[in-house]
Amino acid sequence: MNDLATPPAAIDFAAIKSRQQRAWSSGDYAIVGVTLQIVGEMLCEAVDLRSNQRVLDVAAGNGNATLAAARRFAEVVSTDYVGALLDRGRARAEADRLSVIFREADAEALPFDDASFDVVLSTFGVMFTPNHRQAAGEMSRVCRPGGKIGLANWTPASFIGQLFKTIGKHLPPPAGVQSPALWGTRAHLDHLFGPTGSIETQSRNFVFRYESPEHWMEIFRNYYGPVVKAFEALDGAAADALETDINVLLDKFNTADDGTLVIPSQYLEVVITRNR
Repeated sequence: MNDLATPPAAIDFAAIKSRQQRAWSSGDYAIVGVTLQIVGEMLCEAVDLRSNQRVLDVAAGNGNATLAAARRFAEVVSTDYVGALLDRGRARAEADRLSVIFREADAEALPFDDASFDVVLSTFGVMFTPNHRQAAGEMSRVCRPGGKIGLANWTPASFIGQLFKTIGKHLPPPAGVQSPALWGTRAHLDHLFGPTGSIETQSRNFVFRYESPEHWMEIFRNYYGPVVKAFEALDGAAADALETDINVLLDKFNTADDGTLVIPSQYLEVVITRNR
């Protein structure tokens, strides 16, 4: 697929988004999401976040970037289209006595005025929107001139990028829909954000650490929405085939030799400075 192609107008983005929302609402992503907290902390450092800034976390999930920004005493609004995930973020903020505004919102139609935030963040969130151009345009719209957009996006070659590719072999995505992993490529980011700001990227790894490959499979099959839905959609033999392919992937990426699971997964840390 041409990563710079404009998605065809005939694609039913509303239907695709509805299916995605059901997928992320299934299981309990927060069980996985909470392990990624360090990415939110590093992203806030990458954008040089200040206490006097107004921050929007887009597709925030259970609030990793949200909490990281709030710990730096910024004014934070946390958004997602899955209310249950915002509830998990709210509980975490309350436990840490952090002040955060939580609001249910679609990343492709943000309910905020133009240029109303100093910093707009998303960690492994906005990359999963079906209409890439619309989501990027919304993030740019609500970020003030001179402000920053900070992203953490899995790359196509990463473990998670390959996991979604593996799932796609068994359950092909809708025709014409662009891969989320394109957000982890510089060319696609230039296409989405180049006209509106300067882009800096840094390749980083997040390391998944689980008790064993079997433990990872148990957690992702029960709690990580896209994997939960993939196995629900397949019958016995087909589900077994998907599990076999995922186990091959786990074995390929696992660097541990003591029975545990240690998998570095590459992501692109992105800082976009909006044109003044």
